Amino acid sequence: MALVDLISEEVVKVPLSSTDKPGVLRELLQILKDAGMVDDYDRVLEAIYKREELGSTGLEEGIAVPHAKTDAVKSLTIAIGISPQGIDFHSLDGKPSQLFFLMLALPNQSGPHIEALAEIAKLSKSRAFCNALINAKSAKEVVALFRED
Repeated sequence: MALVDLISEEVVKVPLSSTDKPGVLRELLQILKDAGMVDDYDRVLEAIYKREELGSTGLEEGIAVPHAKTDAVKSLTIAIGISPQGIDFHSLDGKPSQLFFLMLALPNQSGPHIEALAEIAKLSKSRAFCNALINAKSAKEVVALFRED
């Protein structure tokens, strides 16, 4: 399944309201819960926090990919949040993160999860694409950017 197939306006938040890492994680998870894609908010949040304890999922160049495996989803799900001003996410390069991709996958299905991570890594190499996402004014605009890429 391609990353673009997982992205719809209901799972994109522009801009994020949160100003810190725990807030971003809760806000993105709430988006998935509101969209009916998560069965147990608290259990999933705990799984996300446990994954973060292993090492920050704040990558480089303003991108963070918090993720967890949980049976509280039916299939691979993603929520995208954008914070133009940036949020300290304890990223590898020490810079604030602006693009957030929360991914949740079933424990026994690593293939789609790995493929989606690879697609995000590929997209992150395009500064023009990332800048377009950061400057997007609506969820509709974000979805359109992914569909034209």
